[in-house]
Amino acid sequence: MFDVLRPRVFASSIYHIDVSGLWDAGYRAVLTDLDNTLVEWNSPTATPQLVAWLEQLRERGFQVAIISNNKESRVVSFARPLGIPAFYAARKPKRAAFLRALEMMSVKAKETVMIGDQVFTDILGGNRMGMYTIMVQPIHRREAGGTRLMRLFERVVLREKPW
Repeated sequence: MFDVLRPRVFASSIYHIDVSGLWDAGYRAVLTDLDNTLVEWNSPTATPQLVAWLEQLRERGFQVAIISNNKESRVVSFARPLGIPAFYAARKPKRAAFLRALEMMSVKAKETVMIGDQVFTDILGGNRMGMYTIMVQPIHRREAGGTRLMRLFERVVLREKPW
């Protein structure tokens, strides 16, 4: 019953994702959430470790884009210095931003990985599109109030997290 809410894979962080394995399995694009997936909530800049990870993805051949429910100023100011396309105010799990990202990258959903830290936005949205979903442990406990509330429902759906 909850299959659409369950990620295909859990990872403790983006740095524990088998990038080579994803490429070998035929995935060619990575969509990723921003806050508490790539950096702490509302952190203004990428860490050196994140910059290196994104470069690893691009060197491997992946197209990468950020898809976030946060506002334009937050998402664009973070993504622009990294040279990564970004979709803001995405209203995940709705399909519109996912479809725009796929069109911009000229890839199919079945060739795309969605990485995020939230079940009801990132994972549900990616699963509804037919993407391979990876749920990462939130980087930090600090997050928006609505997100904290939804974490209670996540616990019911996931029963227990592997981290």
